[in-house]
Amino acid sequence: MTLGRILVVDDEPQIRRFLRPALAAAGYDVIEAENGADAIKAAATAAPDVIILDLGLPDMDGKDVIANLRGWSTLPIIILSARDRETEKIAALDLGADDYIEKPFGIGELTARIRTAMRHVGKSESPPSSVEADGLSIDTQRRIVARDGVAIKLTPKEYDLLTLLAHHSGRVVTHHTLLTSVWGPAHGEDLHYLRVFIGQLRQKIERDAAQPKIIQTESGVGYRFVTE
Repeated sequence: MTLGRILVVDDEPQIRRFLRPALAAAGYDVIEAENGADAIKAAATAAPDVIILDLGLPDMDGKDVIANLRGWSTLPIIILSARDRETEKIAALDLGADDYIEKPFGIGELTARIRTAMRHVGKSESPPSSVEADGLSIDTQRRIVARDGVAIKLTPKEYDLLTLLAHHSGRVVTHHTLLTSVWGPAHGEDLHYLRVFIGQLRQKIERDAAQPKIIQTESGVGYRFVTE
């Protein structure tokens, strides 16, 4: 019995030759696609649990593959690409990718991201009733946030921002998604506004706001809520 089936989409044979045995050793069944068209077909017919997708494909851009898949599928998509431009990361995540890892990469990091993505498969889109991270507890039913049993007072916007991040725990949430979800479409580019609120949140929930463990920065892209 395997931990799940992974669809690896990459036109570089050496990447596929590395990933197949590494992921198999970690307990996963691996299927492969060399281009976007084959990736879309495999996603529809081979029942993968997670898709690992390169953006630089020979027949189409990986972002077009994401857009196609998101038209009919909620399968977790992890981008694995040598493209390191922030605009590429943001575009892929805003199109619906769940995470982004740059090449070169470590197999330990990749498998950790796969586990995080698979934990969200089949879950309801409603926020979890409770979340815990580094001594912080969030009770979304009673709207109570506490650290080590001591209640923390948050403003409504701080609470909305925190619970949105917690709902996507382990995954990157882009600046644009956070701003438009919490403050509305008119504030989609107000990055300074977001940084101020993240700073306020960290002061209240982190043990050391200068070295945050719960809300981590993905430089130029967004933030990640970390529970582990």
